[in-house]
Amino acid sequence: MTDAVERVEGGSERRRYWTAEEKRRIVEQTLSSGLSVASLARQHGMNANQLFYWRKLYHAGQLGGGDKRSAESSVRLLPVPVGSDEPCGVKPEQGESAASCVTVNIEIPGRALVSLEGSVGTDIIRAVLESLRG
Repeated sequence: MTDAVERVEGGSERRRYWTAEEKRRIVEQTLSSGLSVASLARQHGMNANQLFYWRKLYHAGQLGGGDKRSAESSVRLLPVPVGSDEPCGVKPEQGESAASCVTVNIEIPGRALVSLEGSVGTDIIRAVLESLRG
């Protein structure tokens, strides 16, 4: 790893400039290793607050480069019609209602994958989404 280092005018301290690739690599270490952010920051000779800020940028997809995460961060919600009087492939004589064959998959990249099956109402979906937002 080669760090760009520059002397700050009027001071004896050196300022380090990290590339977006280096920032992403360090942030990914915080997400995958069992080490704390503070200890990783010390290992790299930086302030933990700076690393927390990079993590925020990383999750927002703003750490440069056209990586996979930046594409996933542009989430679009699409309107979905809910409620149909027609059973979805279930014959009425089997005794199952149309709502029992509904499957809802909710995926938030890097955070959660939730599958809801059966009688899924809008109240349940709203409660799940609110708890995932938290």
